[in-house]
Amino acid sequence: MPLRSIATFFVMLLFMSAAQAATILVWGDSLSAGYGLKPGEAWPTLLQTRLEEKGFHHTVVNASVSGETSAGGRSRLPAALERHKPDIVILELGANDGLRGLKPQLLAENLEAMIAASREAGARVLLIGMQMPPNYGPAYTRRFAQAFDEVAKAQQVPLVPFLMEGFADQPERFLADGIHPTADAQPLVLDTVWNGLEPLLGKR
Repeated sequence: MPLRSIATFFVMLLFMSAAQAATILVWGDSLSAGYGLKPGEAWPTLLQTRLEEKGFHHTVVNASVSGETSAGGRSRLPAALERHKPDIVILELGANDGLRGLKPQLLAENLEAMIAASREAGARVLLIGMQMPPNYGPAYTRRFAQAFDEVAKAQQVPLVPFLMEGFADQPERFLADGIHPTADAQPLVLDTVWNGLEPLLGKR
């Protein structure tokens, strides 16, 4: 093959790879940042591995911050969108709002603002829901969970109703604080997120 043809081939190959590549921004709190876990154990890292195994050309950027609230995430998001230019944003915020007793209406407003900012930047959004323990009272726990559902319907974005679906009632799946899932639970979290994410990934 002539040298010029070889060079052209590699340029085309690089162009195709760049065209297929996409970025997934995980925008969450300690539940996604890997609090209490070893490097590589948190579900966003497992997500990167699964994407590669299934032949998807996506790069996962985990910009989650332990202790983050929806208000904090809202204020930081524009800079992150500008920096990473994601194709998909996995929005996992709200747990710390609930623990602080924030009004669900304020949580909803922050979530809607982050969805709007993501869309304006050209990204699709997967919203991850959260639930509060029953000791917060039935009225608050109900309204808190409903906030995610109402935002998802109003903004027409896919919703994963509960990040810890299927094991929230299993104490052995959590660290000593009773809040953060163990390393053994991370694959379960990934499976839950994957169910909502896979339809957004497009063709391999």
